[in-house]
Amino acid sequence: MIDWYIEGIEFSNCNCAYGCPCQFEALPTQGHCRGFEVLRIDRGHFGPLVLDKLAVALIYAWPGPIFEGNGELQVVLDARASPEQQVALLKVLMGEETADGATHWWVYRAMSSRVHEPVVAAITFEVDLEARTARVDIPGVLQSVGRPIRGATGTEYRVRIEIPDGIEFKQAEMGSASTTSTGAITLDLQDTYGQFNVLRHSRRGVVPS
Repeated sequence: MIDWYIEGIEFSNCNCAYGCPCQFEALPTQGHCRGFEVLRIDRGHFGPLVLDKLAVALIYAWPGPIFEGNGELQVVLDARASPEQQVALLKVLMGEETADGATHWWVYRAMSSRVHEPVVAAITFEVDLEARTARVDIPGVLQSVGRPIRGATGTEYRVRIEIPDGIEFKQAEMGSASTTSTGAITLDLQDTYGQFNVLRHSRRGVVPS
């Protein structure tokens, strides 16, 4: 396999309640799964090809829990990426050049019976991991806003998920998010589960910090 590594900040939003039951081997809040993730690549390579400073997004939907399969997904590739970088990123997000089951991308692809043609677009992604805030704008495709979870008095709550042996992250900040998308996979999420985390992946899976 080609040696690759990607490190950056990931923000995602799905239709589940805060905490996302799927993180704990339970069924999705509404019985099905819809959402997206976006990643700012701070450091990365695919073989000798540098992937630093690019962004990617993945939009997905499953009619039931992810493990039952029959889902669909679509990749959004950074318009700033060269054709070679786009090919490399698509391979990684499709679980290629990856050990079986090593990353959540591999699982998503394995559990999807339909893969839409990738979209190449400008991706604006602003995120503050410490503050649990994010803004995503992919013109003509998707818009999303992330914020901290707040109590009835407006107090911001800070809650984390730790999964030492996870295939996506070891620690993630929980938040709230709202997303709309109008492409091949539509989303209309309002104040549902938001996730902010550092992502470090290689072809062997999550890389310790």
